[in-house]
Parts: sequence; structure tokens; C-alpha cells
Amino acid sequence: MVKKIAMAGIIGAALLVSCTGNRSGKADGSSASEGELSVTETDGRELFLLAGTYTSGEGSKGIYLYRFDADTGSSDSVGMVEVDNPSYLTLSPDERFIYAVSEEGEANSAVHAFSFDKRIGRMELLNSQPVNSGSPCYITVDSKGTNVHTANYGGGSITSFQVKKDGSLTPAVSIMLFKGSGPDSVRQEGAHLHSVRYSPDGQYLFAADLGSDKLYRLSVNDTPFEGQPGLLENSLKEFVMPAGTGPRHFDFHPDGGRYFYLLGELSGEVIVYDYSFGELTQKQVMAADTTGARGSADIHVSPDGRFLYASNRLQADGIAIFSIDPDDGTLTKAGYQLTGKHPRNFVITPNGKFILVAARDDNKVQVFRIDTETGLLTDTHQDIPLSKPVCLKFAGTTGSD
Repeated sequence: MVKKIAMAGIIGAALLVSCTGNRSGKADGSSASEGELSVTETDGRELFLLAGTYTSGEGSKGIYLYRFDADTGSSDSVGMVEVDNPSYLTLSPDERFIYAVSEEGEANSAVHAFSFDKRIGRMELLNSQPVNSGSPCYITVDSKGTNVHTANYGGGSITSFQVKKDGSLTPAVSIMLFKGSGPDSVRQEGAHLHSVRYSPDGQYLFAADLGSDKLYRLSVNDTPFEGQPGLLENSLKEFVMPAGTGPRHFDFHPDGGRYFYLLGELSGEVIVYDYSFGELTQKQVMAADTTGARGSADIHVSPDGRFLYASNRLQADGIAIFSIDPDDGTLTKAGYQLTGKHPRNFVITPNGKFILVAARDDNKVQVFRIDTETGLLTDTHQDIPLSKPVCLKFAGTTGSD
């Protein structure tokens, strides 16, 4: 039976814990998560691009697969696999498996496991499991490929699964329920978990709660028994954000995770922290959205650690561009690139040459070339037509593994 744990109000301490040094944890800085390691270490120009979508009777049908040339920005369609509303997906560290959510109400929400044969570009469903919570909108897997977690916006919770040897998923082993609210009585009436990601050293899972203006941290259970959650539930720590931030997505600096960048959907601000051994110290707040649209969405640091990008929706849809100070990780505004409508998610090629933007309401994926000196973007006009794209991920091809 799935274990439900109420996680409200365990720790009321505010943020701003002082740090000693700028390391993420382990001295060797090992264990990249979310399938990042194999792609990042790939030098090949050809990649697989996976696109999750919102599905409909006359629109897209599931997850779409393309070959993408990371030198030219060109792409070719490979295939697709049918699944309802796969609004977020991730790959196992060895890229043999894909895990995706179905963003539905509690009765129909699910998580799916697919095999991924890169020799022929085929995705096949292994199994599906109920999430037992409403509107799962983010999914992550640990660096060992053994634990999968979903952030459930509607349910205000995190659901955890274990991975079997064949890549399929067990039924949920735990559901962590959160409580809280924020000053926006409409959008922060309750907990709304919007993202979950491991720290670069793999020792912690962080979760952003848009509803309560909090960031949660849980320690990893390195040696769980079969059926036991991969997180230490009594280790929960709360980091309190400024009221009305609406924490949505976050990213770590590629230099060992020494800096942490959080994007507030409601405030339209990027909050910069020093990060060390699971602790955060706030050091800067920068506006990514100057229109007050309250629709900021996604955030990523470039692979070389020199630039940060944050997408905004609802007004002046586009991407805010910042340069990163190499000495302290602080941000300086570098520019702004208008995009198609509703850039809910975007991804940067591992070689740092292109940004691909999922323009949901313009039914296309846009391809922008990155100026590696300034960080500014140029539209290549090599759009990929696709109905309601909302999540983009890269994987290496067999020729570049």
C-alpha cells in the first residue's frame, strides 16, 4: 500500500544559512542527475530531441522524437509514441529508458516508463502507474536510475516510485503531502509543487512549491530496502522565499553546483544563492519579467556556466538573458529575446550553440543560435512544427555514445 506522509510545517526556519566554501557536497563532484551526464559528455553533433506535448483529438498524440544536428540546427522527424498529456519527461542516466507524466486530474494522472532503442529510434511503453495525486507536472530520476519522483501541482505533493531491473516502475512507494499558502489568494490558495530535482552530488532532492513560497530539501536514503522510499522523510527542511515569489523551476551552476538559481513564476524574478553541502545563502534578486505578467516559466544555465536564460509568458513572451559573473555567480542583464507564444519550456544543446524553445500556443519548437561571446540569441527560422509542445529533452545518439 502506498504510504502517504503529511509534510506541512515541519521546519519553520527562514532561509539564509551561512555557507563555508562553494561546493555542492562530495569532493569529487560526481553523480549528475536526470540523464545529464551521458549527453553532456557527448561530443557528437547529432542528438535525439524528445518533445512532450499536450494532447488532443485533433492535435498531438504523445511524445515525439527527432534527430537534431547540434552544429547546424537542422532536424528530422523520427517517430512518436502515444500517451496522454506527457507534459514533462526525463531520461534514465544511461538513456535506455524514458519516464513521463500524464498531467491529468487525480483519477487519471499517471507516470509511464518507456524503453528507448537509440539504434532505431524507437520508444515502447513498458508500464504505467497511477500517481494518486492531481496534475503531475515534473518528473526526475536519480543518478543511479533507481528512484523516480513526480511534482504534483494540483495535489500539492511528491510521489515516489522505484525502478525495476527492466526499467519499468513499481507502484508508488510514498506520497508526501504538503500544506501552505501565499499572498495570492487565487494562485497560492494551497500547496502547488512545481518541480523536483536532485543536487549535483545526488545527496539531496529539492522541490519548489509555488503555492507556499517555499523550497523543500530532502536527504537521499542511499540504501533503501525493497519498497522503502529513496528519501529520508524526517530530513525535510524548508527554505522560505520572499512572499509572492511563486517558486517554479530552478537550476544549479555547472561548476559543481556552487550557485543555485530559482525562478519565481509570480514575481518574475531570479533569486541567486550560494550553494554548499545542501545549504543556500541568498545573494541577489534580478527581474526576468519587467511587465508584471506573472507567468515566468523555465530557467537554465548554459553548459559553460557563462549565461543564464529564463522564459516568460502571458506578455512580451520571450527569454531574459543574463551573463554570470565567474567570480561570484551574480547576474547582469544581457538582453531579451522575443519568442513564439507561451514558451513554457526550453533546452540548450550540450555544445552550447543552440536554444530550442517550446512555443506551446504557436504550435512549434523554435531554434535559436547562441552567440557564445554575448549570450544573445538569433532565430534560425528552422522551426519544428508540433501541436502544443511543452517539454524538450536531448539524448545522445548511438553514434556519439
